[in-house]
Amino acid sequence: MRLGLAFKAFFRVLRNPSFAEQVDRLVQGQTPTAPSGIAPELADKPVSETVSKAATRSDALTLLATLQREARLIDFIQEDLSGYDDAQVGAAVRDIHRDCAAALERMFALRPLHEQQEGAQVEIAAGFNPGRIKLTGHVSGQPPFRGMLTHQGWQATRCSLPEWVGQDDAARVIAPTEVEVP
Repeated sequence: MRLGLAFKAFFRVLRNPSFAEQVDRLVQGQTPTAPSGIAPELADKPVSETVSKAATRSDALTLLATLQREARLIDFIQEDLSGYDDAQVGAAVRDIHRDCAAALERMFALRPLHEQQEGAQVEIAAGFNPGRIKLTGHVSGQPPFRGMLTHQGWQATRCSLPEWVGQDDAARVIAPTEVEVP
């Protein structure tokens, strides 16, 4: 828990000068002060009561930003591949595949929803959950249904997205512009 908190604090200190000042005061053993711009009547209240709610961001955008940062997924998807041969595309996909899989495993610990192998004959009993089992083909009558497993399905065994600590005007930024200064 403390390691996660340390990482969150580290990145927030880098992005938020006001927060960095408060952390510096804490490290020096001083009491944090109210951030500048706080109304005088709030200045004597604890910082936790005076700081406005953190900016929010869609979890979908956080996931997309993570896949871009760790696997360059959007760069690949947005790239015009018509000028590359299959071997070049395949080589690029290998790294993107590995890096996306690692990020998804870390955040979601994905596991097959059904343990039998695709192609196996399965029986679906009455009362099955349509959120877990999708019937396709010629479905008629009442369960039990018998058929071939065409996809095992996936389920997340956890959901641990990185916490976004940016500013409101950057909430929809997936990847910041990068500028190398000589």
